[in-house]
Amino acid sequence: MKVAALISGGVDSSTALQLLTQKPDIEVTAYYLKIWLEDELAFLGDCPWEEDLHYAHAICKKLGIPLKIIPLQNEYRENIVEFAINELRAGQTPSPDIFCNERIKFGAFLEKIDPSYDKIASGHYAQIIYQSERYYLKQAPDPVKDQTYFLSNLSQQQISRLMFPIGHLKKNDVRNLAEQFNVPSKTRPDSQGICFLGKIKYRDFVASHLGEQPGEIIEHETGKLIGTHRGHWFHTIGQRQGLGLSGGPWYVVKKSPIENQVYVTHLTQLQSHKRDRFTLRGLHWISEKPKSTDLHVKVRHGPEMISCELSVSEGVNKVFLNEADTGIAPGQQAVFYSDDICLGGGTIE
Repeated sequence: MKVAALISGGVDSSTALQLLTQKPDIEVTAYYLKIWLEDELAFLGDCPWEEDLHYAHAICKKLGIPLKIIPLQNEYRENIVEFAINELRAGQTPSPDIFCNERIKFGAFLEKIDPSYDKIASGHYAQIIYQSERYYLKQAPDPVKDQTYFLSNLSQQQISRLMFPIGHLKKNDVRNLAEQFNVPSKTRPDSQGICFLGKIKYRDFVASHLGEQPGEIIEHETGKLIGTHRGHWFHTIGQRQGLGLSGGPWYVVKKSPIENQVYVTHLTQLQSHKRDRFTLRGLHWISEKPKSTDLHVKVRHGPEMISCELSVSEGVNKVFLNEADTGIAPGQQAVFYSDDICLGGGTIE
């Protein structure tokens, strides 16, 4: 079996690569995706790509596996960066990693490589099962590290070609294996941020594209001006930290992009801003439309799920939550689950 393995230089993808080499029937070639935007981001600080590439070379040298570098900067800029910036400018809360997986890692990358590869491997925490002539995306056993939320926009055709060598493991198991195999990146911390950002702060990345635009922070209940912000795009619904307000805790409950205003409420009033329903656009199913309307949904990455009912009528997708939530923001992805199977999702309106 010929396998193209995506490697980032982190401990997860490196350990996944190590596990692939334990199987004698697999011929592996490693690929590093060059999606960093050095010209745009160099002034923001130390870009991590040089260190990432160093560790990618190190694990491939250790295993005697060829490493190829695929440049995808233009595709990343057009499909991810421009999308995210336009969404932020419009007052939305985008999920760039979801679209990075769909359009870049398992999209543009597949179009660049030799089609003779049987499978594409990566270090994601997720599992793929095949039954009844369909492929299904299954959660990893580690609920905190599970990444099916970020893979929810993949198609049946895409997941049919994927394999996740560490998807059945918990994070501490991966760390132990990395130590056992003496993986060069065994002590590297987990990366944060969207795809390539790494050490670069998300706020700095947004500011480099949208700049700063001072605006008002208004108490929702009274209409009173209680502070200022540097641009509504730095804030999202449900946010508590980084508002710079005294007498809190305060939470963002609404944004007005046109007026560049951010509305907040005090913790004592937060319950009245919880939402138990919303509509979705772009509803997408990975394998098939669920037979039941009683599902579970994630409105953000993390272990928390909420029981819900999905109603699809006359082209309108409505979600009714059994438990109201304070952090439902337009532009976020709502991802549905049936037991431990990730079904797909859509964008919150």
